[in-house]
Amino acid sequence: MSSEATTVDGVIPEFQDEAVAATFAGFAPSVRRRLTDLRALIFDVAAKTEGVGPLQETLKWGQPSFLTPKTKSGSTIRIDAVRGAPDQYALYFTCHTDLVETFRELYPTELTYGGNRSILLDTSSPLPEAPLRHCIALALTYHSRKKVRR
Repeated sequence: MSSEATTVDGVIPEFQDEAVAATFAGFAPSVRRRLTDLRALIFDVAAKTEGVGPLQETLKWGQPSFLTPKTKSGSTIRIDAVRGAPDQYALYFTCHTDLVETFRELYPTELTYGGNRSILLDTSSPLPEAPLRHCIALALTYHSRKKVRR
């Protein structure tokens, strides 16, 4: 089961996918709070970014994942706790894209990266909202931007 949702007046939709809700419930409280904030940010950026449309929230590889099935404008974004690092969480991107490389060029010191597939975050630090908003928007419009470049 998956859900499609978007923000309405900034209100983040409740979980409509029981598996996603259960996954969130299984996170340690400090990580769950941060991942919930990140989820809200993803929905907010999607709602405010032209051409993205409603998000589908589902599990991919056991991780909460956000897709753009109606418009097919974006590349999948996944979020999760970082294994072996109890105070870290991350946004994961398809490693076959140039997204993380682009993020590195745009935000070389503002964000921390895990190889060519993730932005790493720490529960003890504030969410770097402005750079994350930009990176999320770039991911959610990845395919539509690639079509324009061709």
